[in-house]
Amino acid sequence: MNYPTIGLYRHYKGNMYQVIGTAQHSETAELMVVYQCLYGEYGLWLRPLSMFNEWVTLDNGQSVPRFEFIQRHF
Repeated sequence: MNYPTIGLYRHYKGNMYQVIGTAQHSETAELMVVYQCLYGEYGLWLRPLSMFNEWVTLDNGQSVPRFEFIQRHF
């Protein structure tokens, strides 16, 4: 399983997010990615690691990563 680098990511729909780190679900032990929106109310979100690493198929048939790494956080 590929753990995300802490840093800036672009969602395939265009919005920007800051990955803060990873966490483990308390009941299932599933690995989760903790990230923050860099727009609107700057909310915090969790997404299963497996879903964070997924590729999605666009309407035109092109396959792209759900989240594209942009730069490392220093």
